[in-house]
Amino acid sequence: MAQAAAVAKPPAPPRRRRTSATPRRLPYLLIAPAALLMLGFIAYPVISVFYYSLQEYNPTKPWRNGFTGLDNFVHAFTDDPLFWDTLVFSAKWVVVEVGLQLLFGLALALIVNQTFAGRALGRALVFSPWAVSGVLTSAIWVLLYNSQTGITRYLADVGVGSYGTSWLSDTSTVFPAAIVADLWRGVPFFAILILADLQSVSKDLYEAAEVDGAGRIKQFLHITLPHLKDAIVLSTLMRAVWEFNNVDLLYTLTGGGPAGVTTTLPLYIANTSVDAHNFGYASALTTVAFVILLFCSMVYLRLSKFGGEDK
Repeated sequence: MAQAAAVAKPPAPPRRRRTSATPRRLPYLLIAPAALLMLGFIAYPVISVFYYSLQEYNPTKPWRNGFTGLDNFVHAFTDDPLFWDTLVFSAKWVVVEVGLQLLFGLALALIVNQTFAGRALGRALVFSPWAVSGVLTSAIWVLLYNSQTGITRYLADVGVGSYGTSWLSDTSTVFPAAIVADLWRGVPFFAILILADLQSVSKDLYEAAEVDGAGRIKQFLHITLPHLKDAIVLSTLMRAVWEFNNVDLLYTLTGGGPAGVTTTLPLYIANTSVDAHNFGYASALTTVAFVILLFCSMVYLRLSKFGGEDK
């Protein structure tokens, strides 16, 4: 009886091993320090700007500091003509710079993507200006535009223009002069990104197009450009944001002059906060610039169908 009962008794189920939660949490624990640093260096300044945009905050006039609500924003949109002037110039600066940088960057990428003798050296020369800082770039071009030792003197020697001409102090020439200086540094950015995407295009597509009788122009329009669409959209968006926030080059090159004609909105914000010590109003202008960039970026990505398939 005892043996039969022992045989009939079902075996005990195997014990389940308790899985520790530590291995699953380990990746989050490893990235926690970096996440906290990003939170401290990014989230806190952004929140502080939003907070001070609702305040009247000027360290040189502490008796006037306090909560003002939306007064800073109302003043910007109704009583500050410099806000609208700098905003219009910022839009003009971004459109011209990004458009020309994309055009020349695409051309350079197509050139250095070809096989020719000394291609490695050519690529290095094309990409080298991108490694130069904005302040150093502006210092180089200040020397080039110097009326005594720069380009204008040598042009005057051959009969073009007159001696003592300074392109950076003339309201009719300062904008194209600043455009050229920033193009020298910005074009390699587009060339690098577009070249990296060009190298992923299958050569079989071009060979098949040649068999079908498609020329270089048709290959560029129907193979190269569609493949580069996402790279162009992303690079133009990134560069537009950077050019909108461009302060170092224009500040060193022109200082916003002459007569304030090259003052962008970020440069106006810097002057308002650093020179005038009006941090509350500068924070409000920064908030407006942030909203403008966010709205334009969303609309641009929506209209360009970034990441989507073309029908």
